[in-house]
Amino acid sequence: MNNFSRKISVNKKRSKIVKNLVLFICIVFVVKLHAQTNNTIPVPTNLEQGYPRLYVTESGKKDLKKTIKKEGWATDVLAGIHNRIDEHVERHVNDPEWIVSRLQMYWKTKSTNVYVNGINYSHADGEAPVPTVRFVGSRDYTSNYGVPKLGDILPYMDDPRGLYLPNRSKEGNPFEWAEISKTGRAIYTINDNIISLSRDAAFLYWLENDKRFAKFSYDVFHTYMEGMSYRSEPIDLMNGHIQTLVGFTNFQVIHEGTLKNIAELYDFLHQYIEENHPEDIAMYDKTIKRWTDQIIKNGVPQNNWNLHQAKTILKAAMVLQDDKNYEDKKGREYYINYILNVTSARQWSLNKFMDFGYDKETGVWAECPGYSQGVTKDLTTFINDFDNTFDHNILPYTPTINKAVKMLPQYLFPNGQIVAFGDTTYGPIYTEAISNMIRIAQKNGDKELEEEFTGMYRLFEDTSEKTKSKRKPKANISSFFAAKPLELNKKYKTADIKDYITQTFYAPNVSWHVQRMGSGKNGMMASLNASLGNHMHANGINLELYGKGFVQGADPGKGAGYLQPIYLEFYSQFPAHNTVMVDGVSSYTEMFSNHAFDLMAEYPKSEKKEGYYKNITFSDVYFLEPETRSDQNRIVSTIKSGETTGYYIDIFRSKKQRKGDKFHDYFYHNLGQSMQVMDALGKPLDLTPSEEMAFAGGYLYAFDYQWDKKSIKSDKDYQAQWKIDRPEGQEDVFMNLWMKGTEGREIFSLKSPPNKAFKKHNLPYDVSNAPYLTLTARQYGEAWEHPFVSVYEPFTSTEGKSIKSIESFEDEKNNKEFVGLHITSKSEREDFIFSSKNQYKANYKGMVSDASYALVGEEKNGDVILFMGKGNILKAKGYTISTSTLGNVVLEVKNGQVFLHNEVPVVITQNNIEKKFSAGDFRVINLK
Repeated sequence: MNNFSRKISVNKKRSKIVKNLVLFICIVFVVKLHAQTNNTIPVPTNLEQGYPRLYVTESGKKDLKKTIKKEGWATDVLAGIHNRIDEHVERHVNDPEWIVSRLQMYWKTKSTNVYVNGINYSHADGEAPVPTVRFVGSRDYTSNYGVPKLGDILPYMDDPRGLYLPNRSKEGNPFEWAEISKTGRAIYTINDNIISLSRDAAFLYWLENDKRFAKFSYDVFHTYMEGMSYRSEPIDLMNGHIQTLVGFTNFQVIHEGTLKNIAELYDFLHQYIEENHPEDIAMYDKTIKRWTDQIIKNGVPQNNWNLHQAKTILKAAMVLQDDKNYEDKKGREYYINYILNVTSARQWSLNKFMDFGYDKETGVWAECPGYSQGVTKDLTTFINDFDNTFDHNILPYTPTINKAVKMLPQYLFPNGQIVAFGDTTYGPIYTEAISNMIRIAQKNGDKELEEEFTGMYRLFEDTSEKTKSKRKPKANISSFFAAKPLELNKKYKTADIKDYITQTFYAPNVSWHVQRMGSGKNGMMASLNASLGNHMHANGINLELYGKGFVQGADPGKGAGYLQPIYLEFYSQFPAHNTVMVDGVSSYTEMFSNHAFDLMAEYPKSEKKEGYYKNITFSDVYFLEPETRSDQNRIVSTIKSGETTGYYIDIFRSKKQRKGDKFHDYFYHNLGQSMQVMDALGKPLDLTPSEEMAFAGGYLYAFDYQWDKKSIKSDKDYQAQWKIDRPEGQEDVFMNLWMKGTEGREIFSLKSPPNKAFKKHNLPYDVSNAPYLTLTARQYGEAWEHPFVSVYEPFTSTEGKSIKSIESFEDEKNNKEFVGLHITSKSEREDFIFSSKNQYKANYKGMVSDASYALVGEEKNGDVILFMGKGNILKAKGYTISTSTLGNVVLEVKNGQVFLHNEVPVVITQNNIEKKFSAGDFRVINLK
């Protein structure tokens, strides 16, 4: 072979190797891409055939017994279960009717058909050959009637007078007959308690082979399941929304928790039933399937319900046989595939559920923060449990989860509490979602994923999950099978919190925008939200405000159950929030709401981590208030004026599109035991009792929940100050609010119902039972040319206020929509605030701005800061900033250097010399 032929041969071999390598890479890429883009999640095939199978298999009994014998905690758990159940089992040997007769059944009427009137029970009819299971009393669980101890329940209670229960609203809690619709959840709770005891007995039978426990468990189980087999779907006589929610035991399929207990009971008792009552297995399975089908048929697919329904469906499915063993082919595989891949009207597939609820860009779930992080926690738990149960990792098929977990710290205020708009309470983020990701990574050998989330987890190790892991295990079956304490790889170090928390963050799918600076006591943060997504309130443009270690301008929480008048009429409405209400009637649908604001401008850009000026944030949002068709615009800025000092600017404009404005009310609620309302010099204002803010006159009911109303009319500047009075030895914390006076202004002090959003806190008073002290500014007529202009400064008794004076100024050309403020700090820093509408060019003492928001600041040493937000021109301190495109520009002169951050191309003029700069991050520039 000549050299030329050899070269051809070698090149062919090389070409073949390259082709094979490319083909291999493509195959790997396609496999990975398929896992991330294909909507079908494979159903596990290697399913356990024996019983039990939910928590443990028969082969695991020996190891469990060893654990109980060896580990003190496990011995204690078993003893606790015995302490709870033994007396009932022993009694059952000689009195088998005692426990069974306490079940809430239609003992005499044997009704098959249940009827409800909306959220309340109505009646039942039809007749089965055996007693059937009773339906719960009301969707509203708030009731004067309590759940009695088992021994106090009347046996075989089925009486036209209703239920014989203790009345907790009367002294001594006397027993009396109560109409079923007034008993809340009592029926369900009694039955679930008895089923839970029977489940425990089934477990002890399986573990210890004591047939007394099997007999106890079986007698309850059979009575209940045979009765359930004859029950039909409840019928809503009003033919309303409830018809799409009801289950067999509850008004909401999401609360069919008894089915999970039934599944666990059946799982441990199955061997006994096979040996002693095999003829009933078909009936039990059919009943479980009917019950499960009802959960699939009803419910709400677009929020957290879908996931909770899926968890119940999965547990029920796990105790069924394989598809092939049923004539309708609906067994384990059918139901597992259903929750993973099938979408029906009210039960969506896992991926459709996630596609609908999660914003793929931000990872935010479309509910209020408490429910949002709960869904992320539950989803990661579901994925982890699914993997452990079936040895089947479905995480690659749910790519949004990674981002959803990583965004959780964005909810945090500088003191480590999450924002609490909507039906949320203040507290730490749930770390379980992060630890679940670590567990999934460890099980599947994904080192990169493990390192990433270990670093994140270390940032929050001292929060709730670590505390929970130190608690003594509860005397529950699940305690034996709970996940082992998380073991972190020591090689993986703590991540940087800045990777997870940014100065601004915007989540459009819940209409939420946050501005923050720093952490801890001296951090600053303002959170704005409207009403988009689930578990939201009718609150317009709502503000939460942080200061000196506390979320001082806090959201009030839900206050009470969702069906209670005070929730519907106050806590979910405008006057309970830090917002502006129009004509006393602003309102719209709470809970699942569709009223978002538009983010018109922000600085810095959402999720930007570097390359911006760190001492100013700015947001400009627009909201269409639907009830009165009003335009509302809120501009909020945080300004860091010193190492430990700073203040907030809040400019709220509001007007009706069709004119005829009666009044606009600016509400602000702040924590504290006291509130003073003063003039600009600090002298208390002479407020007098007023009945102006009331339902009378055709306004919201919410007004009548507020009391001790006092007011004064004034066109002068004024201020209010709240004090959190802390114990001796600790500094007191304050919030000072200065507001610009204007013609047509009335100032109210009033007391609102308590803030219910703090479950655990370090506040020095009983915040959940104390009045929530509120300032309201009422502007008669429009509030666009007479807007609400506020400066908030949090401070402590140790440091005192940093602001020396605040004055307003007008545009020299008398533009009515302009707002100007001159703020002087005790450090001799001077800030001039400009806010124009419609790019109107305002002038004041040689300074010019057409920006939506601008700040001109100068320190005592001559350092200068010029900030232009959503503008074209800002002229001050010898510099002119001009752009052809509306945008944000920051120019800082410090220590003789000039720094620039311009999000749009800009021309900077100094001493008649112009220099053009392309858009760029914060950097040093040369103007010479």
